Amino acid sequence: MPARWLLPAVLAIATALGFEPQIVRDTRPPLHSGVDLVMVTVTVLDSSGRLITGLPQEEFAVFEDGERQPISVFINSRVPVGLGVLLDVSDSMFGQRILDARTAVEHFLFTLLAPDDQYFLVAFNHAPRILTRWTATPDVVREALDTIRPSGGTAIYDAVLSAMPLVQKRLQERAALLIISDGADTASDATLRDVRSALLRSEAFVYAIAIDSSKRVPINTRVNPTALGEITNQSGGRTEVVTGTEELSAATARIAEELNSQYVLGYASPKRLDGQYHSIRVTMRDGNYHARARNGYMAVRRGSLNQ
Repeated sequence: MPARWLLPAVLAIATALGFEPQIVRDTRPPLHSGVDLVMVTVTVLDSSGRLITGLPQEEFAVFEDGERQPISVFINSRVPVGLGVLLDVSDSMFGQRILDARTAVEHFLFTLLAPDDQYFLVAFNHAPRILTRWTATPDVVREALDTIRPSGGTAIYDAVLSAMPLVQKRLQERAALLIISDGADTASDATLRDVRSALLRSEAFVYAIAIDSSKRVPINTRVNPTALGEITNQSGGRTEVVTGTEELSAATARIAEELNSQYVLGYASPKRLDGQYHSIRVTMRDGNYHARARNGYMAVRRGSLNQ
């Protein structure tokens, strides 16, 4: 289904389901979850962990609160993504580490993403700082990266929350965040619970690369992959652990391959905007395949991050 047909298709579905379709302006992505339409990004793997693409709709089943839902929208070709990169610039990233991280980020954004994708960049130490807003211009990111000087502690949770308003304003249909950090959160005002709650009100799936070096770093606290996993796994993303920044380029390449191999499903929720949490589960007809997707959402109006 070509991307230019997505909005007409969604509006037709909305009309058929009996609710008033909203005209989606160019400042809002056409496939955000609407009044009743819930959009789910899905990664499919085989028993060996290899990405599976090109499957038909009949291979998928989606359940909300344990009840199977008819799939109204199904896309098995690549959908543009809006990606936010959250880069740790605390003391422990000084020297070669920040150089390796910069190289990996530039290669990821400028080479591995598609031309119709967009991205933004947030640097965080003891506080987050938005380096760029949405862009697809490499020079904007390069100039922003030139300003980075590692210092201070690590506030991962605050960085994720600072990115949420930007995620809501994206133009692309899919939303994703990539966290790159070599330390545990030691400086956030927000808690892990705050972050998980905010993500339930967002359609973003989250990846994290945890740099867990075997070399002792006297500055800051060693990275906590388990805490990062609690952020990423509920969203349908994942946490990847590397032993050094020299492995970042390979790790980001694996994440890019996943971004290029996902499906988008949509269904009309029977619960409407009841303000409650609803679980989501995606299953595959073929038992050799495994689907990874967000595990639930809060049924609140689009953009309601603080409800």
